[in-house]
Amino acid sequence: MKVQEVIRYLEMTRVPLAPSVVRGLINLRGQIVTAVDLRRRLELTERPVDQSPMNVVIRMDDEAVSLLVDEIGDVYEVEERLLNDPLRLSKAWPVTSVRGVYKLKDRLLLVLDTEKVVQVAA
Repeated sequence: MKVQEVIRYLEMTRVPLAPSVVRGLINLRGQIVTAVDLRRRLELTERPVDQSPMNVVIRMDDEAVSLLVDEIGDVYEVEERLLNDPLRLSKAWPVTSVRGVYKLKDRLLLVLDTEKVVQVAA
């Protein structure tokens, strides 16, 4: 519900001494937007150098933040009541950036907690 728009890759200006998850700043029609790399934020392997990410621009209060993702897939309409709490699913490890899990026909769909994902510690 927080997605403002999805756009192709935009050139970024790197920010010296910024946390590694902050890939830089983008100019989105005159608005300066921080770009957070979800691969780095979720501690996944680095994106191949020949692959440009997509920008998923989300609205956080009065600010826009870009989440850099590998690709955009299908849009699913799911019932909120079917959302499984990830904290109930695993007591072995803390789930900090996943808000919930939906069981789809052939896979699981993880729902990111966008507020936690964009929190960046210096």
